[in-house]
Amino acid sequence: MNHGDPEVTLRFLASPTDVSSLGGKVHAGRVLEWIDKAAYACAVGWSASYCVTAYVGSISFVAPIDSGNLVEVRAKLVYTGRTSMHIRVNVSSADPKVGRYVTSTDCMVIFVAVGADARPTEVAPWVPQNDEDAALYNDAVNRIDIRHRIEAAMKEQTYTSESEAEIITFRFFAAPTDVNWGGKTHGGTVMRWIDEAALACASTWSGLDAITVYSGGIRFYRPIPIGHIVEIEARLLHTGQSSMHISTHVRSRDPKEREFQLTTHCLTIMAALDDTGHTTAVRSWVPETDEDKRLDAHARQLTQIRSPATHLPPLLATH
Repeated sequence: MNHGDPEVTLRFLASPTDVSSLGGKVHAGRVLEWIDKAAYACAVGWSASYCVTAYVGSISFVAPIDSGNLVEVRAKLVYTGRTSMHIRVNVSSADPKVGRYVTSTDCMVIFVAVGADARPTEVAPWVPQNDEDAALYNDAVNRIDIRHRIEAAMKEQTYTSESEAEIITFRFFAAPTDVNWGGKTHGGTVMRWIDEAALACASTWSGLDAITVYSGGIRFYRPIPIGHIVEIEARLLHTGQSSMHISTHVRSRDPKEREFQLTTHCLTIMAALDDTGHTTAVRSWVPETDEDKRLDAHARQLTQIRSPATHLPPLLATH
């Protein structure tokens, strides 16, 4: 079975259109799009077939990216299953006048190769070539159980109208500009929508500006065809001293049909900001209904499950 290069690096300048309205920094949703594009290029290059995003986990945003910064997105294959590819993505940026790169975020993305019949197809196995590869491979293997536990914990939860939590809902059409090479909506675009809805929920609850500090457990169940009506529901589950844990569900339906189908589910942690751009205390969410109490406990449970997988082993510097 033929296979290509197990690593792809994208380099470009962050443009003014990439920034959010908060402080002139690049929006986390835009970074998520970059992550998906680089990981897709890596997956397609290795498998020589069309690929779909299946899961994205443990995205911690540790440093902002300014407009005009030189951005580097490095995607590296670290593990293969029968049809899946686990890809480590590191996003760093530098002032082009200085050239010193600082990591903005680091995460794991899982793609599945798809054949001409739209069914998963086998990929060539990836074998570690050096000590760095071996460390990344072992880390990916160790994360499989944690990912399954997170997926199981999220899947068993139910979300109904029996809630007093802050909820924000967006609805719109999936536009032709959102299309990927397979005729569906980009996984990165869906992640940007999730981040925007979570930001709206966090800001509405807190009455403050907010930033994304963590996004994880992003499970893609089915693609969104162009022309479908998209519904994104972001719901507050739990608050910490300055953090807000928000669960977001993405659903879509054909305009000629009545029922929405779940396409993506994610948990995002947002931090509240004061007028100087520093994190600040947020008003506490005290759940009252049985469902809200259960989901508050669920958010705490996810924090405990993912804690062993918070830190990825370092990638060797490429510059």
